Amino acid sequence: MIPPAIDHSADGFAPPRPAVRPVAVVETHPHFLRSHLQWPLFVLACLFFVATVLHGDLWLADRLYALEGGRWALRHAWATQHLIHLLGRDVSTAAWLAVLAAWLVACTRSGWTSLRRPLLYLLAATALSTLLVSWLKTWSNVDCPWDLARYGGMRAYIGLFEWRPAGMGAARCFPAGHASGGYAWLATYFFLLAVKPQWRRWGLAVGIGAGLLFGISQQLRGAHFLSHDLAAIAICWTCAVALHCVFWPPGATRSQRNLPDIAP
Repeated sequence: MIPPAIDHSADGFAPPRPAVRPVAVVETHPHFLRSHLQWPLFVLACLFFVATVLHGDLWLADRLYALEGGRWALRHAWATQHLIHLLGRDVSTAAWLAVLAAWLVACTRSGWTSLRRPLLYLLAATALSTLLVSWLKTWSNVDCPWDLARYGGMRAYIGLFEWRPAGMGAARCFPAGHASGGYAWLATYFFLLAVKPQWRRWGLAVGIGAGLLFGISQQLRGAHFLSHDLAAIAICWTCAVALHCVFWPPGATRSQRNLPDIAP
């Protein structure tokens, strides 16, 4: 027989209770994809529709072209071409190499073990998104604004979803390659989600800020339409989310995924 439990409360003594361990936060797959992929892509799709089907691209480019005096006055300007375009590209490349160096150090130091997967993720996400944009540019066959007769060039405007005449020549301006060098760093959001969750929005700000700087500069030079940048954002963000799901599968507890809990 099991002896009855003894009540010590009358004696002013209570046996110590076992510590209750907090339950790990569970991220369900549908909720994660809805908030991090479906809604962002829906917003981008709406903006893309306005830019292409409703001719928002031409509306914005017309006004930028007029503000620059009926020519792309900033096409060869030092700030837009050399500082933001060329130096910005080099800075983005240097940042990727710095992450690579950090990952190599993490692979050799036991104290950096927890950083190995997040750093590898950041390397893969930034590289995949920029490579995918570059690959799409090789067959999308879309002109830059500065190539169009409407803006001082030689070619007629062909919409993104319109048939392009065979003898018109190849074009490689869609999506925006330079802007993707900035928007690729949207993956920093997920890197910080794994390393320092309370800082994750700063990672989002880094990617958005760098992408806007590169993208707006190129639009001022006549190199891209707004829709080119929107496509670059969508590709970079989708790559970041997809690889996050590969490195840290949704649906598992954060402890099982080796992630810290997010403070409310």
